[in-house]
Amino acid sequence: MKKLLLILVALLPAGAAERDMARELDEVARVASVMVDGDVCQRIVTPRALEYMFKNDPHDPWVAGDNYDVNQAEFLSIKKTLIRLSRLAPFPCDVNLWMPIAGHPDKIHVVIRNANELSQFWPWAALYQDMIPQMRQVLDTGRRLTVTEKPGWVSVLAPVYNSLGEIVGVAEAVSQKQLDAHANVK
Repeated sequence: MKKLLLILVALLPAGAAERDMARELDEVARVASVMVDGDVCQRIVTPRALEYMFKNDPHDPWVAGDNYDVNQAEFLSIKKTLIRLSRLAPFPCDVNLWMPIAGHPDKIHVVIRNANELSQFWPWAALYQDMIPQMRQVLDTGRRLTVTEKPGWVSVLAPVYNSLGEIVGVAEAVSQKQLDAHANVK
């Protein structure tokens, strides 16, 4: 009986900590939805980079990545905003910018990853990937969504709006219950 009680006591704080983390990340994501300028986000990736993103060259397998570039002023402005937003949490977290790719509704692109390189969704080195169902839901509904599918991770996804009120991207406020400073940096 004592062992069972000890196990229950040990598990309660972990659940409470996860709820607290999710609540804190939800607040960061809520603020991100208001503070991240979708008009600027839409100008980060250059037309040239978008043109090359889906090109395949049998002689140059890295043609897409080698030709990926951004408009520096827009990129830095949003990156700094995302870093400031991540500092709202009382624990290490990142706020990343994800955007759908025009002409490819089934794909999504992480435009900005941040300081700790945390993301529940990004596979290392991927320039773009299949649309993540939870991100599709946020893009379609405009509602924040908490995701805890990957063990040890908590992400809150929030819509990013342009000045016309259109949802143009997703902010991912994310952290891990047990941070490993070296696991996310390749």
